[in-house]
Amino acid sequence: MIAAAELKALDQLFSRQSTEEILAWAWDRFGTRASIGTSFQGAGLVMIHCARRQGLNFPVFTLDTGLLFPETLELKARLEAFFGIVIESLEPDLTVTEQADVHGPELWRRTPDLCCTVRKVLPLRDKLAEVDCWITGLRRDQSQTRANVGAIELYTFDEASGRDIVKLNPMAAWSREAIWDHIRRHEIPYNPLHDRGYRSIGCWPCTRQTANGEGERAGRWTGFAKVECGIHTFLPKKIDFQI
Repeated sequence: MIAAAELKALDQLFSRQSTEEILAWAWDRFGTRASIGTSFQGAGLVMIHCARRQGLNFPVFTLDTGLLFPETLELKARLEAFFGIVIESLEPDLTVTEQADVHGPELWRRTPDLCCTVRKVLPLRDKLAEVDCWITGLRRDQSQTRANVGAIELYTFDEASGRDIVKLNPMAAWSREAIWDHIRRHEIPYNPLHDRGYRSIGCWPCTRQTANGEGERAGRWTGFAKVECGIHTFLPKKIDFQI
């Protein structure tokens, strides 16, 4: 798919290019085999907007865990109308009730990693088996765990078959302030929970409002030594472009 030498050259190129230029490359290279995944955080909304106004009709998907805030579900419908698209909802095999029957009630209170695996990672894994390029809204200034994210990354998706997948992060260099300036300037619908102190929004049992001075993702999984849900850490092997 992409050799180490090309990956290195692309990483250097994308460090100088705009989000629009990176997205245009992805469309030319992959077409609809590239998909935007979003949880409707600010960066994802800006990225969809950048793609749509260039006529880059990437498929868009989201993870519907069955535990999303009502405001998040309402936002999905508003975004579909605003952008004129259908956003695919990926759902886990187990409903919340079925999960309770299998693993016990309120799994998120006891073993949040397992809950995230069942409700997010496994549905995403199935989706990524269908695409060659996964486009995300990851930003370096979101947290320490994301500080070194590259604009383009290559992962082994299936070690048995040797299949690789490109992970594209066109918003990596954006600041939170730039994101929200773009959203307000273009009047893009956003989650009203952001106006009530929720800076990063996930499932309702594992998300809280954050205080001034706290990190952007500090409101996730309070009380646990957990900073990621697993969707950005489950791929088995990142392929290094150093040659």
